Amino acid sequence: MESLAYADLGLSEGRAALRSRADASPETCFVLDVGSRPAGYLLALPYPPFGYPDLERAEEPAIPSLPPRNLHLHDIVVAERLRGRGLGERLLDHLTLAAAARGFQRISLIAVGRSEPFWSARGFTAYPGISPDGYGANAVYMSRTTAESTKRVDVRVPCP
Repeated sequence: MESLAYADLGLSEGRAALRSRADASPETCFVLDVGSRPAGYLLALPYPPFGYPDLERAEEPAIPSLPPRNLHLHDIVVAERLRGRGLGERLLDHLTLAAAARGFQRISLIAVGRSEPFWSARGFTAYPGISPDGYGANAVYMSRTTAESTKRVDVRVPCP
């Protein structure tokens, strides 16, 4: 699913990098099943505000310290055949609830492929002074508070 979603943008990371991100925070990564088949997934991991994963490297094991109050939504994908049904919104709502329950105050992301309007409509605010290296020419760093959503959804855990 990841390569189908991001390869055309030159942003596909490969299995090892994706696994390292899921392993970095399994409690904030989710798989969405429709019937008995995976229909999408979401990878989110703690990062300091204005920080984000390097697409060229796998995540390194975290050094225990005070947890960041920011959760970075690194990757969200819905299978192409199921897009337009609100499944991505369900994943985002589930992430927001999980993040708030774990004490995160903000969720950040990098809007790629000219997706800034999509994320703005979901309460994310752009930070034009930040230029995310390696995420493409039109990448925009954005964030919002975890208080933005109150919907409840059912999503299976853990990541693939």
